[in-house]
Amino acid sequence: MNARLKSEQLAPATPGEGALLAHERLSHLSNQHLDALEEETIFILREVAATFERPTLLFSGGKDSLVLLKCAEKAFGAKNGTSGSGGIPYPLLMIDTGHNFHEVTDFRDFRAKELGAKLIVRNVEDSMKRGTVRLAHPGESRNVHQSVTLLEAIEEFRFDALIGGARRDEEKARAKERIFSHRDSFGQWQPKAQRPELWTLFNTRLQPGEHFRVFPISNWTELDVWQYIEREKIALPSLYYSHKREVVERKGLLVPVTPLTPLQDGEKSVERDVRFRTVGDITCTCPVPSLASSAAEIVIETLAADVSERGATRMDDKTSDASMEKRKKDGYF
Repeated sequence: MNARLKSEQLAPATPGEGALLAHERLSHLSNQHLDALEEETIFILREVAATFERPTLLFSGGKDSLVLLKCAEKAFGAKNGTSGSGGIPYPLLMIDTGHNFHEVTDFRDFRAKELGAKLIVRNVEDSMKRGTVRLAHPGESRNVHQSVTLLEAIEEFRFDALIGGARRDEEKARAKERIFSHRDSFGQWQPKAQRPELWTLFNTRLQPGEHFRVFPISNWTELDVWQYIEREKIALPSLYYSHKREVVERKGLLVPVTPLTPLQDGEKSVERDVRFRTVGDITCTCPVPSLASSAAEIVIETLAADVSERGATRMDDKTSDASMEKRKKDGYF
């Protein structure tokens, strides 16, 4: 964990400690490094705007995309209610599985409208109707099939750069990826053919049909994100904070009990105080036990975490160590 301490090591977090105590403990934690991370992110966002003809910013309404959106506001002097000139110079894009938490999609729509940004939503269900996505069975997770719908959106709008909030600390495959990640004309990623990025010099040359995936917060950690959220007072969907939820323990994870993830034979659910560290498709996203009700409390809690957020919360990453890398090669973001 990349914790920057001023002078003394913080003690492990106490679940549910009050916001006042959390802020007091945060006084021992330096956040000066956030200025450098923010500056790098703003530089990359402006580089995309200056270099590419048809970029877009992937925006799900999740915490990482909201941090990215905040940096984009600062990069282009955007204010609530402004778009076009004086606002973010590229549209927001979301690929919706149709199985997302409504709290997140509602917040996505609210935030885009508040900022006056153009929001494009493309649905996996539409790909299913076209026959380009076929589920093995009705209960199969649609999460992996987002790749098809994303590639269809790229072709539809001829996007040449897609900006996303992925970070290297999330998962092994993402740790391999460059900030400017080249994709071939089939939307595929070739790990062994990545371009060097020495001295923040980016090779952005493209052939017809190719595009880039750009990750401006690659060098941030989960702790950095929460420190930034706390410092900038960024509003988030309520799921990120402690709330009571019916869950069942399955394969070491707390699975939310929903119509999409019902109880299996012999299982019994319990109501727990939980929060989501990362939010995605309901069928593969799990909460963690927590009483943290503020960003400050989550910063303290994150300091004590010894499992990555995806490792602690994502069922779809547990199939094999190479599952994410395979999906990224096939076009997954």
